[in-house]
Amino acid sequence: MRLVLASNNAKKLKELTALLAGLPVELVAQGELGIPEAEEPHRSFVENALAKARAAARASGGAALADDSGLVVEALGGLPGVDSAHIAALPSGAGLSDRETLRAAQDAANNAWLLERLEALPDGGGERRAAFVSTLVALRHPDDPEPLIASGRWPGRIGFKVRGEGGFGYDPLFVVDERGTTAAELAVETKNSLSHRGRSAQALRVLMREQWFA
Repeated sequence: MRLVLASNNAKKLKELTALLAGLPVELVAQGELGIPEAEEPHRSFVENALAKARAAARASGGAALADDSGLVVEALGGLPGVDSAHIAALPSGAGLSDRETLRAAQDAANNAWLLERLEALPDGGGERRAAFVSTLVALRHPDDPEPLIASGRWPGRIGFKVRGEGGFGYDPLFVVDERGTTAAELAVETKNSLSHRGRSAQALRVLMREQWFA
């Protein structure tokens, strides 16, 4: 089954391809089919994931998968939440036309935004607690009345500086308590086994096997 991923994030495509390995699905980024990114007007991960999955399924005429994920920080009332990818404004006139270069610049701006807002908070009493959240929605067709919905939550805390070269987004700031490292310092296989997206993907695998490929 071809499964259109409602994202143009190359790292997310690679991550989900690995996480869904072994299932009879071929994951294809929507950009490869000329499908534009959908609007994300909602304030919850599940609503946005469903909207993106339906838009990709409608445009492709087949099955689609969408992930809406982000970072929720307790001290910020759940922010950046669904705005995680674009919470910070890029400098005007940045002149970044390449998609991956632009994404890296946005990640750096988002991390700076977060560090600035948590600057006065100590580490030790739980004041910097946070969690990565991922909600995956899969549809067999655009009008599928029974979407598969799987969620995963990865608790941790926000560090005081970026550490590590791996991952993307807030990974260099997200400290995994049981490892004492940031998500960006973990090996890919380790991160996939622990992460919010790893947890939601494992739940989705179970649902797919039970309901789609039984």
